Parts: sequence; structure tokens; C-alpha cells
Amino acid sequence: MAAKSKPNEIAITRVYDAPVALVWEAFCDPAQAAQWWGPRGFTLTTHSKELRPGGIWHYTMHGPDGTDYINKALYHEVETHKKLVYDHGGNDEQAPLFRVTVLFIPDGDKTTMEMTMALATAEDAAKTRKFIKEAGGNATWDRLAEYLDEQLAGRDIFVINRTFDAPPDTLFTLWTDPAHLSHWLPPTGFDMHILHGDIRTGDGIFYRMSNHAGITLHGRIDYAEIEPPCRLTYTQRFCDEHGGPGRHPHIPVWPDTMQTTVLFTPEDEAVTRITVTWQPDPQATPAQLEAFRNLRPGMTVGWTGSFDKLEAMLAKQPT
Repeated sequence: MAAKSKPNEIAITRVYDAPVALVWEAFCDPAQAAQWWGPRGFTLTTHSKELRPGGIWHYTMHGPDGTDYINKALYHEVETHKKLVYDHGGNDEQAPLFRVTVLFIPDGDKTTMEMTMALATAEDAAKTRKFIKEAGGNATWDRLAEYLDEQLAGRDIFVINRTFDAPPDTLFTLWTDPAHLSHWLPPTGFDMHILHGDIRTGDGIFYRMSNHAGITLHGRIDYAEIEPPCRLTYTQRFCDEHGGPGRHPHIPVWPDTMQTTVLFTPEDEAVTRITVTWQPDPQATPAQLEAFRNLRPGMTVGWTGSFDKLEAMLAKQPT
């Protein structure tokens, strides 16, 4: 469990299914970083990089709206496969916003990345945390997980993480109680009604979602593993109103079935990180996989809206 961060710090922890050497290279090699660095929809151009104490990484992030963000990272410590310390958030005309410390901790074939961003004050940390969330910056580390999985296993996956101020038991209940799930899971603007079924291993739920714009969706979730309070695995698919095969009315090409894994990881006292991983079923066609890859920004928006509702639900619960 990660130690509690200081008020002026932003802490991020991720566990990657890749050896530490591969995670290090993906993080430090500019050609690999260009495949995942930044929020979804952003691209990256490296102008120069010297990975050594006193070295500088000059790069530009290109936003999906065409805006360029000039960046400069100044390295203070470089311990290969172990640690990076650098100043970040500035450029030649602007002082850095914070100092970053990244620890790469091997655990067999997995790697834990512990990142700390230290700012001048707690107020600066709160403003930066809000900015990162609104800009979708946390998706950077989800994109790294997707990139590593593609390199190692040749799979296309979608990953999203969110940290909640609640213990795993509480969050697991909100994921496995149908009355709670139907309130927060649907995308923003949609209502969800569970028509029949149950959330238990070997069973599933058939549901309907609708909004006020005339869109109605039916779907099914079938539960393969329910391991309280740490793990859920299930498949989900669109259906017609009778439970047969169906499609999203605005997404004609999409994998028939999605495999979902949800991990509930304690990070501090009464703090839990949820990791959701989506993977198309192995029979997905090339066209379906391409649609899946192209729609990952939309998946991030959808899950972010659901997580916001889950966060609001937690805030209303008695302490």
C-alpha cells in the first residue's frame, strides 16, 4: 500500500503487466513515448532528449484541436530501471510547475510505477490536480498500460483508472448491488433499468438504458468471477429488446462481446484505486478492432461520467 502523500503532492500509482526494463524503455525512449504520452487524442514530437542528470527533454504536445504545448523536462536523477527525478510543466519561457519523482519497482513480471509530483503549496497541488483531471491527463498512464500490452501480447485493450475516497468493500458493494449499479453505471444523460437477472458468478443481468433524446439501448452482462472485495470479471454485449444479438444505433461496427476486468486496489487508508480493462473478444474482426481503437477517447469520456456519478454517490453516503 502506498504511503500517504503530503498536501502539496500529487501521487499516482500504477501496476503494469510488464517487466521493469520494458516499462523503463517505454517511458524513456522518445519513439516509444510518442505512442502513448499525453491525454487521449494528443500526439508528441520530441526535438531533443538527453537522459542524464542535467539533461533536458525538449518536446511539443499537439492537442486534438491543433494547439501546440511546448514542454521542457530537466533531469536531476537518472537511475536506470529504478528512478527518475525531473522538473516538469515548464519551457524556456516558463518556470517548471512541479518536481516529479518516478520509482520503477519490479514485482516478478509486473512493475509498479509510483509517481509523485511535488508543488510549492497545497493550493497549487489542488489546482494542478483539478487541471489534470479536466484535461484528461490521467489517461496518459492508462495509455501506457495499453501500449505495453500491445507490445507484449499483441492485444488491443482499453484501460481506465480512478481513485476513490472509500475502502474496497464499499466500492465492491456499489458494483455488485443492482440497485446501486443502475444509478451510477450508465453514461451521463442515460437512465438504466435492470430488467431481470442477478449479479453472481455464472449469472448475469439484462438491462435497458435510455436518454431523453430518443436513444434506447439493451445489453447483457454475464459474470465469470466475483471475488470480493478485489476483482470482477464479466462479459458484456449489446442486445435487442428480446435479448438477442444487437447493435448500438450509432456504432454499427463494434466487437460483439467485450471482456471486462475490474480491480479494486487499496492505496491508503479508506482510499481505493479502481482499474477497468476492456478487451474485445478473440473473434473480433479487423474492422471491429479498428473501431475499438478509434473509439477509446469516447470510452474515456463515458467512464469518466460514470465515475463522476459514483464519486457523487459516495459523497452522499453517511460516514
